[in-house]
Order: sequence, then structure tokens, then C-alpha cells
Amino acid sequence: MKILQICHKPPFPPVDGGCIAINNISKGLLKECELLKILTIGTLKHPFKLKNYPKEFIKKTKIESVFVDTKLNIVDAFSNLVTYDSYNISRFFSPDFNSLIIKTIKENNFDIVLFESLFTTPYISTIRNHIKVKIVLRSHNLEHVIWKRLAKESNNPAKKIYLNLLSNQLKAYEIDTLNQVDGIAAISNEDEIKYKNLNCHAPITTIPFGINIENYNSKKIKQKNKIRFFHLGAMDWKPNLEAVGWLIKEIWPIIHKKIPNAELHLAGKNMPDWLVDEKTKNVYNHRHVESVISFMNSYDVMLVPLLSAGGIRVKIIEGMALGKTIISTTIGAEGLSFTENENILIANNPKEFAKKAMDLMEEPELINKIGINARKHVTEIYDQNKITKKLIEFCEKL
Repeated sequence: MKILQICHKPPFPPVDGGCIAINNISKGLLKECELLKILTIGTLKHPFKLKNYPKEFIKKTKIESVFVDTKLNIVDAFSNLVTYDSYNISRFFSPDFNSLIIKTIKENNFDIVLFESLFTTPYISTIRNHIKVKIVLRSHNLEHVIWKRLAKESNNPAKKIYLNLLSNQLKAYEIDTLNQVDGIAAISNEDEIKYKNLNCHAPITTIPFGINIENYNSKKIKQKNKIRFFHLGAMDWKPNLEAVGWLIKEIWPIIHKKIPNAELHLAGKNMPDWLVDEKTKNVYNHRHVESVISFMNSYDVMLVPLLSAGGIRVKIIEGMALGKTIISTTIGAEGLSFTENENILIANNPKEFAKKAMDLMEEPELINKIGINARKHVTEIYDQNKITKKLIEFCEKL
């Protein structure tokens, strides 16, 4: 099978969940496909730099990129509100990238064009106008759901109105897009159900995020009579920023009161100044860390207090692969296959987070038990080889 993969961000370096998801499926497809060609947008937030890529990856994918300036333009954003277009999506369209797509499809005979996320779909019409081929949307999130939840959590009336407008625009765009593709690979069973509830008529299947478990070696270095909690996530993603704000202001004070020697370690790129300058006792900000695995291996319990996310949490799967006990909100764990209190702990308010933390303090053997169960679960459900083969089978049916 010959596949053209069109990405809204480069697969290397794997600095966030989206990049990791693209990176892993690309590596899997290289093993299974006759040809995999990758075209990717590069942005200020996610620049394309060939030095980040293994030579063999470059040779096999012949990856190419075009820089697209996706930063927010207030005038354009306001204009799109008036015209009711989705500015979140339209800012990813570039005439230069469009020309590169046309050049590529004229030079190759592809069986499938794989669009990574909703942000690449402005180029669907380009494919349709130049080649007869099956188009698959690999959905990373239902974008309108994220903004709807952000609106719900906002206490600012004007901001709430604006976020609801964005959500409605995205929902209209997503519904329209569903009727333009030949198949949808949803990131989770929950997203698959939501797509079907939007009257999606295209064939749809769930292709979750996958990992190579051999790349995740767990190291247990827990200190006696002490729990070191951690949160890891890019702070330029609004749901993460919202979650950490809630964690610092409402959850951590209760945990720290009950467990005075507990520590909270934060890490992630693009930390805002207010979070870097935060002086809450026993909270340590590591900002951007070079090795996600080393950071997670250094601490005991992962906190995922997300209130408005969608899709699937890559960091939870990685944490599970490293044998970490995780306390997450229901929304944070949404889309994941899990068994509560067996391979993950669920808490939805500050008191519940503190209760779960105290349970682990009083029964420290639970940390190892849940962590072992988590790694076993990820090995069985989220193996990249199995997931790639499922995607190939879906494409072959189309």
C-alpha cells in the first residue's frame, strides 16, 4: 500500500502528544507499507528542522515541509467571527503547502491520503481536484468539544461567549468535513461514538495512540514516607494551562495540608511567567525537560487534573508504560481503556484528589501495585505494531 501522510506538525522532535502520535504511527507505517511519503507543515511553535530526523527516516519518507505562519492575527480572527468561518482551521492553509501537495500527488500513485488531525483538512479539496484516491482523517481530538468545555469552565462572561462561538464554528466545520472523507480513524472509542452522533456516514474505526513498550524502562526510586507528585504537559495548550492553575490553587493546598512533606514537580515547555514565579511551598517547576521518560521516572505519582480536554492523553499512556500510578479526572482519562482503582485512580474535585493521595500515603504498596497493573494494561492494549496493522486493515477495506 502507498500512503501519503499529511501532518499539521512535524513528527520530530516528539515534544508533545500530537508529535508523538504522528511519530509513532509514521514509524509503524514504514514497517507495513510499500511507500510512505510525508508532507508536514512547520510553524513557529513546531518548526521543521532536518537535523532532528534520523537519516534513515528521511531516506524512507522523503519528508518535506513548508513553513506556515499560524500565529493568531486579531484582525483575521475577528473577521472570521463575523463571517462565521473557523479561524482555528483556516490559519493552517498555505498556498505554498498546497502547491507542494499538488506536486507530490502528480509524481506518485497513492492508494490512501492520511490527514493527521482536523487542521490539515483545508487541503481535502486539493486532493479531490487532482487525484482519485481514498482519504482517511486520523482524528486526534474532536476540536469543538475542547472549546465547548473551556467555555463551560470560564468565569469571564465575554470570554465564555467568544469560546462558545469558536466551538460552534468548529462543530459546523467538523460536521461538514465528515462528509468529505472516505474514512475516519478516531483516537478513542468515545470519539468514535461522538462522530457517529454527529451523523457521520463515512466508515469509522478506533485507532488509538500506540507505543513501543520496549522504549519505556521503569525505574523505581521512591523515597520512604514521602510521595513526590508530578504533572507534565505543554503549557501552550489551553487545557493543560487550565488544569495546572486548578492544581496549584485548589488541589495542592489540600494535599499539602494532609501530607506536609509531599512534593509537586511541574514540567513542560512554554511555562508562563506566573507559573515560573509561583512560590507555593513544596512546588518545584522544572520548565522544559530534555527527557520526558527521565523526568517521569524521577517521581512517584502523576496528577492529570484536566477539565476540558478531548481525544486521548498520550502522557497517561506513557506514564502507565513506565509503571506510574496516575490520579486523573474523568475527562483526563477520557478515551482511555482502564479499570478504575486497578490501573488508574479517578478524582474529580480537590477533596477527591486529596483522598486518593492520602490512600497512597497510608498504603504505599498501592503505588507499586497500580503501577505494575498499568504497565501490563498498556502492553496489552496500546502496542504500536497491533495498532498500525489495524489502521492498514481499515485502509485496505476502503
